[in-house]
This record gives sequence, structure tokens and C-alpha cells, in this order.
Amino acid sequence: MAITEFSKRYLEKMIPGYSSKLSETDPEFIERFTNFAFDEVVNQDALDGRTRFMAILAALLGCQGLDMFKVMVPAALRFGVTPVEIKEIVYQSVAYLGIGRVYPFLDAVNACLISEGVLLPLEGQAETTMENQLEAGVQVQVDIFGEGMRGFYRSGPEESRHINRWLADNCFGDYYTRKGLDYQQREMITFCFLAAQGGCEPQLTSHAAANMRIGNDKAFLISIISQCLPYIGYPRSLNALRCVNDAAEKEA
Repeated sequence: MAITEFSKRYLEKMIPGYSSKLSETDPEFIERFTNFAFDEVVNQDALDGRTRFMAILAALLGCQGLDMFKVMVPAALRFGVTPVEIKEIVYQSVAYLGIGRVYPFLDAVNACLISEGVLLPLEGQAETTMENQLEAGVQVQVDIFGEGMRGFYRSGPEESRHINRWLADNCFGDYYTRKGLDYQQREMITFCFLAAQGGCEPQLTSHAAANMRIGNDKAFLISIISQCLPYIGYPRSLNALRCVNDAAEKEA
């Protein structure tokens, strides 16, 4: 089996002049994987390259694929993902993965952007302050999940109520309110974070429903799962598909 012409052209667009050592040490594997990931998967749907690479970067954060993330940042730039968008993906991942897992990616994305000639720091994107982050975060929750979220930050047992408040003022008030990505993009990357890390199926189902509520329909989410599959594997992709189906049934 030879690497297809489409795969060769796609790889050249991703990373001009790139040559993997695996072509010499593992030729059969690299031919099969390359033809699958960069031909069959890419041609499965009409998802645009920019959205595809935003999803891939988010999935690589979720599954802790640091080395592949370093490869994909320059590729994402060549497919139209901006430095601001890449940074926003990394920043937002902290709310869903934790700084313990994201910290190496902060260093990696900075090194990748600098190597591509991007001047850092980028222009600030924050739109909230410590004084209004809670109010703004609650409004984002309402915009995405519905009016039932209006008082959610005050709900639950007193000893754990602060976590619901943090979800509003930190997760949504600090991150979702930022410029650089819109609600649909932010919910899409959140879906990828959760799908890729696994073990978060209740939250994944909830965010699948939120995606559908704001315009990322079931067909779109299946396309996102499909494009992330080579990077996160079949079990987590199938779990994500089940969550999408469950969410679609509940939303029907």
C-alpha cells in the first residue's frame, strides 16, 4: 500500500516539507494511519479545515497528546486558525482539564507561536472584571443552557454551593465571556475536551445538548467526533456518539 496522493497533498499543506522518521522505521503503520487520518477521515464530511483543526487541538488537550499538539499548532495556523483562537482554546481548557494537565500546553503553544513568528503576548481578550464576572457568567449560562440556570449558582447544599458559584463566575464568567471565540466555538471545543478526556459522560451529554441548543446540531457533532477519532481512539469516540444520541433524544 502506498500513501495516497490526497494524503500527500494534505500533509504538505499542513506541514510543508515534513518527513516523519516513522516512514523509515514503521512504513506499513504510517501508510495506513496517514491514508486513514489525512484522506479517509478528512473526506468523510464537508467540515471546513479551520473548524477541524480547532476541534483537533481541543481533543489533543483533552487526551494529553502534547507531542502531537506541537505538530498540529503550525498546521492549524496554515488552515486559518488564528493565534488568538489557539490561545483561547488552551485557556478555556483549564476550566475542564485543570492547570495540572494544561500547564505543559501553555509552554508548548508559546514556543510554537514564537517559532512561527508570532509576537507575544497577544492582545488581551478579557471582557469581565472581578466585580462583574459572576453576573456575566450567569448570563452566559442562561444564554447557552436556558433560563433554568439563572439561579443555579445559589443552589445545592451550603457546604458545596461555592463550587456552583465558581462554575458561574470562573468557568463561564472568566472564559466564555472572552473575545476570540463565539459561543458555538466555545461549546464545540468544550465538547472535544470532555469527549477526549473520558469519564465525563454526564457533562458530555449536557454539553452535547447545549451545542444543539445554540446551533451545533447533531450532524455537526458527529462530524466533530469523526474528525477527532484518529487522535482519541474508538472507545472515547463511541462514548461521545452515545452522549450525542442521548442528548438528541432528550432535546427532541
